[in-house]
Amino acid sequence: MRFSPAAIALSLTFAIMSSASIGGRADVDARSIALLKAGDQEASAGRLDIAIGWYESALAVDPRNGAAYVAMARAVKMQGLEGKAVGFYKEALELEPNDQIALAEQADILISKGALEIARKNIARLRTLCRANCTAPTRLSLAIDAASQKQQAQASAVDLKATLGAPLEPKAN
Repeated sequence: MRFSPAAIALSLTFAIMSSASIGGRADVDARSIALLKAGDQEASAGRLDIAIGWYESALAVDPRNGAAYVAMARAVKMQGLEGKAVGFYKEALELEPNDQIALAEQADILISKGALEIARKNIARLRTLCRANCTAPTRLSLAIDAASQKQQAQASAVDLKATLGAPLEPKAN
């Protein structure tokens, strides 16, 4: 009984501290943001290798910098490394699952790679998140439809080629 008020106060303190850590993310380190901006300047000048170095530094300073993951994804995509870009978008989305830019840009790459089901999931999330004036879900849906038709046409061409390429059997008299 004598320790009850202290125990209640201590448990209340722990409850408040744990809810504060769950409820909000700490701000991104200012040094990481400065490094990200330096990388953006290099990327806009077309020096992608240098920009990637800045982005890597930004992420080393603060791995919670989701904007650095998105910037890194864009830079490696411009280098033709679309698979790596998808991974960086995934990292950004793990930090902020509702990042509409990361969702849309990742879906765009997934469509170009033929991963249409995963892209459809991104588009569904975008539609849920986007309340007004959102063109990305519509644009991406049209791109998926075009990619689906292209895949179907390619499959039909393969089937047709297999049929036409088969040797003709002589007719029995």
